[in-house]
Amino acid sequence: MRILLVEDDDLLAQAVARYLTKQNYVVDIAADGEAGWELVNVCNYDLILLDIVLPKLDGISLCRQLRQSGYQMLILLLTAKETKTDKVIGLDAGADDYVVKPFDFQELSARIRALLRRGNTSLPPVLEWGALRLDPSTCEVTYADIALNLTAKEFSLLDLFLRNNQRIFSRSAIVDQLWSAEKDPPEENTIKSHIKSLRQKLKAAGANYDFIETVYGMGYRLKALDHEQSCPKSEPEIDLKQEQILLTAIAQERENFKAKVGSRIAVLKLASDALRKGTLDAQLRQKAEQEAHKLAGSLGSFGFPKGSLLANEIEDLLQNQKSISQAKCFYLDKLLMELQRELEKTLVEQTQNLLLVVSNDQQVVEELIKEAENQELQVKIATNLTAARSIIPSLNPDVVLLDLDLEKDSLKLITELSQRTPQIPILIFTERNSFSDRLEVARAGGRAFLQRSIPPSQILESVSRILQQTRITEARVMVVDDDPQTLTVIQQSLEPLGLTLKTLEDPRYFWDTLTEFSPDLLILDVEMPHISGIELCQIVRNDPYWKSLPVMFLVDNLKADIVEQIFALGADYCLSKTAKKSQLITRILNFVKRR
Repeated sequence: MRILLVEDDDLLAQAVARYLTKQNYVVDIAADGEAGWELVNVCNYDLILLDIVLPKLDGISLCRQLRQSGYQMLILLLTAKETKTDKVIGLDAGADDYVVKPFDFQELSARIRALLRRGNTSLPPVLEWGALRLDPSTCEVTYADIALNLTAKEFSLLDLFLRNNQRIFSRSAIVDQLWSAEKDPPEENTIKSHIKSLRQKLKAAGANYDFIETVYGMGYRLKALDHEQSCPKSEPEIDLKQEQILLTAIAQERENFKAKVGSRIAVLKLASDALRKGTLDAQLRQKAEQEAHKLAGSLGSFGFPKGSLLANEIEDLLQNQKSISQAKCFYLDKLLMELQRELEKTLVEQTQNLLLVVSNDQQVVEELIKEAENQELQVKIATNLTAARSIIPSLNPDVVLLDLDLEKDSLKLITELSQRTPQIPILIFTERNSFSDRLEVARAGGRAFLQRSIPPSQILESVSRILQQTRITEARVMVVDDDPQTLTVIQQSLEPLGLTLKTLEDPRYFWDTLTEFSPDLLILDVEMPHISGIELCQIVRNDPYWKSLPVMFLVDNLKADIVEQIFALGADYCLSKTAKKSQLITRILNFVKRR
């Protein structure tokens, strides 16, 4: 399936394209309406994802132009404003459906699948040709119930032949269907190589080598069936393995977005400063409006829902006021500060340990959640074993607290998690207190047997001890700070935990120390003589070998502009030097664990 994404927000467009590519779609990107129109005229698309607010030619106009020119491909509008008028205008212009920004990546994918099914009713959801079966939803292919391990291009080739089982495809037609327009087309031998590999894998599963036959002088097609008949089957849901792959892809795109969003916030701050001074020109104002619009449409998709609302308010303020009063200037500053805090808050939450509580005891759960806030611990709830099993692969909790009295086969979950790789430690709480119950839990792999009657604080103390035991304590941490007192505090905090520590007061010896010590985590001060911590961070991120090294800043003052600059350079976290010692240890151990 080939998709055209017309979207001027480059960060969002690239993220969506990579996410859909992992589902074996071929995705082209156009940054404005005119570029989209040009691509439609040279490539055949099954579906167009079309933003409404676009430069040069807006999405509604492009949609109308496509329909008036006779194009019948499916069109899914991406609109940043959930108003009835916008939806009606879009659908009247010829769109088939719409999704409101910010959207959830998985929901967008589901809407695309539903739309493609609706638009291709003659095609079965699960594609079959004799003993061959291809499931587009799970990306699984079997021949006579034997699974075929195909590459993405081999899967796309087979999908193309199955959806057009009477058609002969030349090599150039295959390139047009399966390769993105922005990439250089592959050589002829590349197509031959993919066909050959696909034939060999089919043959290994029991098919004839010419299952995909060569029509000399013309191309390739599926070999006609003799007596076997293909039977459409209902489409199953995406399986857990495929779901985990997609969730991992979403998490990676969120990390990419976090690393680059600082530059957009910087434009808004420049506009706000210029507005306060009375020097805001039309060009900067327009740029700020565009960045606010993009943030409003994308922040929620990357896990910052409140950030989207704040960006939307900023966009409205810049857009609807020809001359902004002094009071509005202060309000704009307030919105920007809230937006900055929201991003920082979410970044903090993403470094916290995650506890999954499996219980339907509302009172106990509420007390645990309240107590967890004091210990910087995230808590997620599953009210039954089925829900727990379904969300554990995506949540990947650091520890599980299970109510042993929840269901009869609760012990099975303990066994499953203790045998998992990597193992997830599981603690149980219960009203039972017999020796046989304790023995069963121990044999199943439980890490603690807690009485339901003990206070929530004691339960979470047990959780903390388990987390401490499972941390990676052989890691290497390098700290660069010209303040000897700070170095002493860090040294006294970390060395008892078993971490190998290297401290450096003079940043001029940074590179030699870094390459010799080879740390798993780098901690930097911001302001130092000779070379600043920000410059050191930039040096690390510019190096191909060290660019992925986690970098944490310790700062004297958490000013918004300093924090913004730090994250824009690619730092992973920053913490005030006045923070509690426990906070420092927790943050460092969290980074070490993930490293």
